[in-house]
Parts: sequence; C-alpha cells; structure tokens
Amino acid sequence: MDIIRQERHGVSFFACTDPAWAGAAHGFSTRLGGVSPAPMDSLNLGANRGDDPANVRENFSRFCAAIGTDPNALVKNHQIHSNQVRSVTKADVMDCPEAPGVYEADGLMTVEPGVCLTIFSGDCIPILLYDPVRRCIAAAHAGWRGTAARIAAWTAAAMVHNHGCQARHILAAIGPGIGPCCFETHADVPDGLRSGLGEGAESFIRPLAKEGKFSVDLKGANARCLEQAGLRREHIAICPACTACELDTFWSHRVQGGQRGSMAAMIQLL
Repeated sequence: MDIIRQERHGVSFFACTDPAWAGAAHGFSTRLGGVSPAPMDSLNLGANRGDDPANVRENFSRFCAAIGTDPNALVKNHQIHSNQVRSVTKADVMDCPEAPGVYEADGLMTVEPGVCLTIFSGDCIPILLYDPVRRCIAAAHAGWRGTAARIAAWTAAAMVHNHGCQARHILAAIGPGIGPCCFETHADVPDGLRSGLGEGAESFIRPLAKEGKFSVDLKGANARCLEQAGLRREHIAICPACTACELDTFWSHRVQGGQRGSMAAMIQLL
C-alpha cells in the first residue's frame, strides 16, 4: 500500500491509490497550486500564518476540489502536541473554511459522512486512518511530543472503543513530514520517545557524530505505535517525502521558521 504524489486541477497532493481507500476521499497537501503570495506561496492552508483570509478560502476550495472533499464541511482542531482525541459530528463543522480550529486536540474522528477532518503540519507527521468495514475515519497530528505521547495509538484505540472498529480492519496513511535525514535533535527527543514507546523506540533513534545529537525517525515511530495498537503492518502506508529536504514542494518549520505557510491533511467519508 503506497502513498503516491498526484496532481489534479493544477494542485499537487499525496494520497493512497489502493482500492481499499475508495470509500474515503483524502489527501496530504503540498505548497503547490494555490494563490497566496510569498512567503506563503502558494497553497497556504493555515488560518494563522498572516495570509489574507480570502486566499486561504480559495486555497481550501482548490485543495478540496483536487482530492474530492467538501470545503464547507471542515472540522479543525487547535493542535497542542498531545494525545487528546475528539469525536466530532456535523455539529462541529466550521462556519467558514478560513477560520482557525478552536477545540484543543491532536486527533479527530467521526462516523458521519459529510464531515471533513482537517489537520495541519509543517514538519510534524500527519496521519489519516480509515476503517472501511465500520466506516469510521480519523486524523492525527504527531509532532515529536505527540509521537512520544502515542497520539497515533490513542487515535486508533478511540476508533475501537468509541465507534466499534476492529484494529485489524483499520488502514493508516502516514503522510509527508520531516525525515530522519533532517531531524537532528538533542537528547530530549529520544528520551521522550523512550518514555512513550519503551524499548521499541531504539529502532528509530540513531546517535550522530556530534556529541549529544541524534537522528530520529518519527514516521517509523508512529508506524510502530499503530502496530502496537493492533493495526496490521501491511495496512500502514508511509510517505517517504521529507518536508525539510524538499522545500520546492513543502514548507518546513525547522528550516524556514515562521516565514512559511501550512500544509493540511484531510479525510472525509463518501
């Protein structure tokens, strides 16, 4: 199961093309195909980046048209790098796509068609989940703190406990984010992962030649969390693209700081 780069209506994005995902419109955005000016050029989907709200609204319209979701059905959260997961319904749909999210959480889930779950990233790891049997979807935002807090596993567990899913049926797509090639950290990040993942964290931590520095594989760590939550390995797709390496395609908070836009990941039941 692969995550493939695609382009539709002039908008570049990543999505799973496996037929198992056919019941859930979804995609991971790039920075390409929108109307925002530099330094947010061009498909900025962040409401708090200083962009004109009209640009953000048009960018959502373009991205949603490309991946087949509804820009008038968005549910967003206020991301806080936690393991908090919120179950949402149509009552939580935003009044306008350019408005920021207000609910403090890093995971969203629903069983209602017509609700488009939306999370944001600029190096952090976006994760989309879909149970085609129970018809349940979820989205999770995993920075290193969220990864250490096992937000991916908590989100999958919430699908099981709140909506009757079986973990073996859940499909996962781990989208573009910073890779171990560029995520150089101090000891606090490896220590956090060890606290959350135990001995399993060591596979995703590599000491570097610089004393006290480490390379960390957040995508791999989140995939391991999902396996520990009961997902089948063959149901977990990982996008290899590194946001810090490919600045012509993505924004990177680590490289560019605040002078950037934001990418989004979306999923909606059809």
